[in-house]
Amino acid sequence: MMYTIDVHRTQILLEDAQHRALAALSRRTGRGVSALIRQAVDRMLDGGAPRAPRRLSDIRALGRDPRGPAAAEHDRLLYGDGA
Repeated sequence: MMYTIDVHRTQILLEDAQHRALAALSRRTGRGVSALIRQAVDRMLDGGAPRAPRRLSDIRALGRDPRGPAAAEHDRLLYGDGA
C-alpha cells in the first residue's frame, strides 16, 4: 500500500485473543488489521467520534481496496456513523 500522507511504522504486541479477534474482524470486513487498528486509535484520540477524511487523497484512498467497504459504506466512511 502506498501512502500519500506521512505515516510511521509502529510495532505492537497483542494478546492471542486480541489477535484472533482482529483477524476475524479483518476477514468479515475486508479491511486490513492495520486499518482496523488505525481506526481504533482515531476513535480513542477523538473521544469516540469517527474521523472525517482530511484531504482529497484520504477520500480517494477509500476506493482503492477492491475488498474494502467503500462502495457499500461510503456515506458512513465519509460522514460518520450518523450518515
